[in-house]
Amino acid sequence: MGEYTVLTLLSVVVVVVLELAWLRTGIFRSLQFWLTLGIVFFFQCLVDGWLTKLSAPIVLYNREQFSGIRFPWDIPVEDFGFGFAMVTLTLLVWRTLGRKENA
Repeated sequence: MGEYTVLTLLSVVVVVVLELAWLRTGIFRSLQFWLTLGIVFFFQCLVDGWLTKLSAPIVLYNREQFSGIRFPWDIPVEDFGFGFAMVTLTLLVWRTLGRKENA
């Protein structure tokens, strides 16, 4: 398993555990969160699909560093896990700081 795959899986697990075990913002029960991720992933498909298309790639991935699974189009699936972790962590920090500010 490549480094990018391992780090992506680790980041997803860390963010989910952070929410469920420590922050407990309830973000995973929020329709707004899932709609936000849908919007993020839609635009990620457009941009990332263009950047990573195998016919004329702008961004290249070392085949040894990721799983080799590309979906949809030519997007490495790790990009979606990394995107999930990055957006979710940002929203968790925002919610947590907002709670502290309002308290």
